Amino acid sequence: MTVSLDETDWAILSEVQRDGRIPLTELGRRVNLSASATTERVKRLEATGVITGYHADVDLAKAGFAVLAIVRLKYPGSKHEPLHRLLEERHEILECLRTTGDDCYLLKVAANSMPHLEQLMNELAQFGSTTTNIVYSQTLPYRGPRSPSP
Repeated sequence: MTVSLDETDWAILSEVQRDGRIPLTELGRRVNLSASATTERVKRLEATGVITGYHADVDLAKAGFAVLAIVRLKYPGSKHEPLHRLLEERHEILECLRTTGDDCYLLKVAANSMPHLEQLMNELAQFGSTTTNIVYSQTLPYRGPRSPSP
């Protein structure tokens, strides 16, 4: 279900994505609302599922994950539950997208070393063929959605 968002909702989303720990009074000041109106708006955005959580950005290298990779997986099987269990168990797999095209899944993987990545790739290979790309740098970090242009 799509939720109708106005300019103020988008302004709130922009600020909260920039700083998830912003006090509601400061958020209200930035979007020109009272603290109580801001609180109601944020609660509505949470209740409708537009805001699904608040997260910290983590520097992977400083947290011990020196290798970041993008893995494409071609999954020829029809039973995806075993793969989904592995995805749930292996915390090195940061994201997984089910896609169209030649590849079935696109995974973002963090490893503490190349041998660690190799071990994880060996586990993923049981589900189909993989293509691995090592990330040199992140040119554009995740920035969240912005208001669509009129």
